[in-house]
Amino acid sequence: MAIVDTLIVFVVSLLVGAVGIYVGARVMTDTDSFPKAVVTALIGAIVWAVVAFFFGWIPLLGPLLALIAYLAVVNWQYPGGWIKAAGIALFAAVASLVVLYLFSRRESRRLRRA
Repeated sequence: MAIVDTLIVFVVSLLVGAVGIYVGARVMTDTDSFPKAVVTALIGAIVWAVVAFFFGWIPLLGPLLALIAYLAVVNWQYPGGWIKAAGIALFAAVASLVVLYLFSRRESRRLRRA
């Protein structure tokens, strides 16, 4: 059961991240390909995890390197350079927080009714 739960959390997290990237890319570059956003979210998560694994223990520098690596993936996938990549990542973070907030509100309402 733990494998199924882990897989569900992974897929939901990937889709939430992809929605964030999709919104950010749509606003910043007028690109509207959800499959490209899913691929970007997947590659970005893998790159972030690898860089954080090797350098995350270094205070300040480790997380900064992971962020730069993530921005490099976004920059590679979408046109516009590093500034637009940072904008896409910022929109992605905000959009992901909004989606997670909406999920939590829905769950808290469901629990109150039970």
